[in-house]
Amino acid sequence: MSSTNSRPKENVWDYPRPPALERTDRLLEVKWVYPDGHEVDVATTREAYRVLETSHPPTYYLPPSSIHSDNVKLSVENGKSSFCEWKGTAAYHTLKIPSSSGSPSASVTSRIWSYPSPTPSFKPIKDYLSFYASSSSNSRESKGHWKCLVDGENVKAQEGDFYGGWITSDVHGGPKGFKGASGTYGW
Repeated sequence: MSSTNSRPKENVWDYPRPPALERTDRLLEVKWVYPDGHEVDVATTREAYRVLETSHPPTYYLPPSSIHSDNVKLSVENGKSSFCEWKGTAAYHTLKIPSSSGSPSASVTSRIWSYPSPTPSFKPIKDYLSFYASSSSNSRESKGHWKCLVDGENVKAQEGDFYGGWITSDVHGGPKGFKGASGTYGW
């Protein structure tokens, strides 16, 4: 039984705007799953932050030290960036997963980001890494995929391919749902 079941439900419409930055000691895990089901740890931590913004499920930021560099390699993508009015300019990363037990190696691009020079309010997450809850916008991934967990619970990805929120059983979007799906960008 997941420990998230004992947590009070959070309605994302109660989250603030501008967003809040909150330390969390929940167990966050990212695991690579090869096509044969074999799993490799990508990142593990209890020393993360989460960003809480109106209409969005939490976005988690993991310290660089959480990466299992013995299992995977992470590098910055040159020239790829995006801008957030609250946090600043984001840099994107490529994750390389070596072959294992006959499974092919894989490379995932533009699904991990960080803020090398965040705004003053978000200085604590400087260089922390945020993962989209899915390793690809293409559900037909042939070399494997990653899964993200909070306290052992598999998270669901925030709808759409722009925002990176992680949906758990203790977070809900109320009657309107979560921002991210087609038609919700203007909320």
